[in-house]
Amino acid sequence: MQVPTGRFERRVAQAEAVELLHMGELPTEKHKATTENVSPLGARVITDSICNPGKPVLLNVPEDNLKLAARVVYCQRLEDGKFAVGLQLRGRVERWQKPP
Repeated sequence: MQVPTGRFERRVAQAEAVELLHMGELPTEKHKATTENVSPLGARVITDSICNPGKPVLLNVPEDNLKLAARVVYCQRLEDGKFAVGLQLRGRVERWQKPP
C-alpha cells in the first residue's frame, strides 16, 4: 500500500502580519513574522527568528484576534538572513480555506 505524502489541502498565497511565540522560552518573546501561504491546517511564515523543528509555537494573528497553537515542521534559512518556517496548526482555520 502506498503511503500518501505532501499536503492534504491546497495552500493559498496570503501575506499577513503575525507574531510567533516560542513556547517554553523564558521570557516569552514575540517574533514578528509574515505569512507567505496558508491553508486550514498550516502556514509558511517568514521571520527573523530561527525555529527548531518539532517545537511548539503560538501563532498570533492580531488582525483576526486569533491565537493558534502550532508545531514547527521545518525551518529553512533564506539568503537575506531570514527564515522560512513551516507550521502545522493544531486546529483548522476555516477562513484560510479560500483566497481572500
